[in-house]
Amino acid sequence: MIHVHHRADDSSPLTAHLDDESDTASAGAALAAALRVGLVIYLRGDLGAGKTTLVRGVLRALGHDGKVKSPTYTLIEPYLVSRLHLYHFDFYRFAVPEEYLEAGLDEYFDGNGVCLVEWPDKAAPYIAAPDLEIRLTVSGPGRRLEALALTEAGQTCIRKLDSELSRNPT
Repeated sequence: MIHVHHRADDSSPLTAHLDDESDTASAGAALAAALRVGLVIYLRGDLGAGKTTLVRGVLRALGHDGKVKSPTYTLIEPYLVSRLHLYHFDFYRFAVPEEYLEAGLDEYFDGNGVCLVEWPDKAAPYIAAPDLEIRLTVSGPGRRLEALALTEAGQTCIRKLDSELSRNPT
């Protein structure tokens, strides 16, 4: 079951405890309902924290029924789902931030899609600033999700995410 801790105000993060992998995917489905074209969302967390599982939940909710894998080796997995161009990035293998520029990935951040980015610090300072940061941490057998809005578009997204998580606590 997803246990949501409501925000005190718009400047505080939304937090939730996710009991298991299914809850992480369900949180992704809730996020899918809140996505709008142009959003840049950083996904933070250690290896195995559930970032790709969260993205899988987003994609399933948007109607993608194919395989969803981490783009650790390919850097990007593009999807055209439902109403969105969704780009899933993983910069874990970057040795230096300039690899982001060399790969020509900045064109994906032009505001015409949704960018979900794992390991964004590996591409700093070149990568676009996020609208929303989602951090997943291992918490006992489950996960702790913390979402922080950094722009007005991020605030709109997080309000909808809070509403969706509260409505469907699985």
